Amino acid sequence: MPAPTNHRTVVALGFAAIVFDGYDLIVYGSAVPALMADPGWRLSAPQVGAIGSYALLGMFVGAIAAGALTDRFGRRRMFLATLAWFSVMMLAVAAAPSPELLGLARFLAGLGFGGIAPIAIALVVESAPAPRRNLLNAVMLCGFPVGGVLAALAGIALLESAGFRALFALGALPLVTLLPLAAWLLPESPGFAREPGVRDPGLTRGRAGVALGLFALANVAGFLLVYGLNTWLPQLMRQAGYALGSAIAFLLVFNLGAIAGGLAGSAVADRYGGRVAATSAFAVGATSIGLLSQPLPPVLLYLLIAVAGAASVGTQIVVFGYVALHYPGRNRATALGVSTGIGRLGAVAGPLLGGYLIGAGLGLGWNFAAFAAVAVLGALAAGAVPPRTAAPRPAEGLAASGTMQ
Repeated sequence: MPAPTNHRTVVALGFAAIVFDGYDLIVYGSAVPALMADPGWRLSAPQVGAIGSYALLGMFVGAIAAGALTDRFGRRRMFLATLAWFSVMMLAVAAAPSPELLGLARFLAGLGFGGIAPIAIALVVESAPAPRRNLLNAVMLCGFPVGGVLAALAGIALLESAGFRALFALGALPLVTLLPLAAWLLPESPGFAREPGVRDPGLTRGRAGVALGLFALANVAGFLLVYGLNTWLPQLMRQAGYALGSAIAFLLVFNLGAIAGGLAGSAVADRYGGRVAATSAFAVGATSIGLLSQPLPPVLLYLLIAVAGAASVGTQIVVFGYVALHYPGRNRATALGVSTGIGRLGAVAGPLLGGYLIGAGLGLGWNFAAFAAVAVLGALAAGAVPPRTAAPRPAEGLAASGTMQ
C-alpha cells in the first residue's frame, strides 16, 4: 500500500519519471555521431534516423493503449507498470548486438515511453490545486528537458570514452531508484478513486471530437519539432562547422531553454488559457527556428537556440496541459493518450525528416525552414480548438478558470 502523500509528492514522482523518459529518448541524439562513426555498423544518416524513429513508433502504440487502460484500471497501477517496462527495455537497447536489434529494442522501449506522460499528467492535474494545475503540470513535465540536459551532459562526458552503450544503460536506473520509491509513496488519483473505471463514450463526437482531432494535429507538430531537433541539432551544427563538443552543447542550451519555456508558457496558460499560450508559443517557435540558419554572433546564436527550445519542447509542455484541462477526468487519460499517441507520428516523422534533408545535401536554410513551417501548422491547430460548452461535474473539482480552454 502506498504511504499517505500530497500533490507535491505526486509532482515530484512524476517529474522524476519524466526525467528518465526524456533522458532515454534524447540520449539517442547524443549517441548519433558515435553511431554514424561506428566502423562495424557503417550506418547512413537515413538509417540512423530510421532507428531513432522506431522508439517513437512504439510510443504511438503505447500512448493510445496506456491512456485507455489508465482510465479503466487506474493511474497508479499503470504508472508503475510503464516505468518498469521502459527501464528493462533500456537494458536491451544497451546490449543490442546489431542495428536491427537496436531498432527493435528501441521500439519496445517506446511502448513505455509513450505511456508514462499521459499517466503522469492525469495524476498531477487531478491532485494539484485548481489555480496552479497548468504550472504544476509544467513543473512535472520539465523533467523531459531536464532529461535532455542530462543526456547532453552524459554525451559530453562519456560518449568518446565509454561509447554509446554506456549512455543507453544509464536509462535503466529507475529499476533500482525511482520504481521502489513510487511503489511506496504514490497514491491513486483522487478523481479515479471516486469513480473507478467510469468513462464517457462521447469523446470522439461533436465539438469534443473536433477538439480531439485538432489537439492531435497540434501534438503532431509539437512532437515533430521536439524529436526532429533533439535528434539532428548536434549533427546540423557539426555540418555548420562546430566541433562535436560544441554541437552537443547546443543541445544542452536547447533543452535548458525548454525548461524556461514550459514554465513560462504554463503560467500564461493558468492566467489566459491554453489556447492563447499554445498558439503564441508555436508562433515564437516558427520565428526563432527560421532564424537559426542565419549567420549570427555566437552569443546571439546560443540565445536563439534557447528560445527555439523554449518554443518547441516548451510548447509541447503547454499543449499537454491544454489537452488535460480541456476534458473531464473520466476521459482525461484517454484524450491525452489518443492525442499524444497520434502526435507520436510527428515524433516518428521528425528524425526521418531530418535524416532525409541531411542525406539530400540541402543547406541549413532548408532544414530549419522545414521545421519552422511545422511550427506554423501547430499554431493554426492550437488556435482553432473549439472551447468546451459545459463545465465538468462538481465531483471532479476542476475550477472553471482552469478548464474552459
